[in-house]
Amino acid sequence: MAKKSKKQQQSGGTPATVALTAAGVAYTVHAYEHDPSHPSYGEEAAEAMNVSPDRVFKTLVAEVDGELTVAVVPVAGSLDLKALATAVGGKRATMADPAAAERTTGYVRGGISPLGQRKKLRTVLDASASAHHTICVSAGRRGLEVELSPNDLTKQTEAISAPIART
Repeated sequence: MAKKSKKQQQSGGTPATVALTAAGVAYTVHAYEHDPSHPSYGEEAAEAMNVSPDRVFKTLVAEVDGELTVAVVPVAGSLDLKALATAVGGKRATMADPAAAERTTGYVRGGISPLGQRKKLRTVLDASASAHHTICVSAGRRGLEVELSPNDLTKQTEAISAPIART
């Protein structure tokens, strides 16, 4: 994977890519033309990059016992809210209000990245990520993905790994 220089990031980087560059993490950026009529941001990304949907992960914001929590799951599946709550020691999880998710992370829906968020949220990465050498997550805007190792993503987000996806 190619590491982007700081100059490249400052000229067009997102908070996610800037954070990765600052941390010295190796990553690759994949850009594609976002189609607003596509029914799924994640599936659109997988199709546009010609990457298996089990390697492209979507970033979802949920509320677990009143605390916003980030869930990173493959686009090929869906988030198991009960499993997410259990993973963080909570009792009940619901999807967060989209406006609250955008306000807290600093990103817009369809472009929420688990990296470089305005307010660092507790993060859970689906355990299936460890089966891949690299995975793709949003780089912070629609039509932009970042590919990196699951270990680097876990380290940079201080995520816990747990089986939180349903296939």
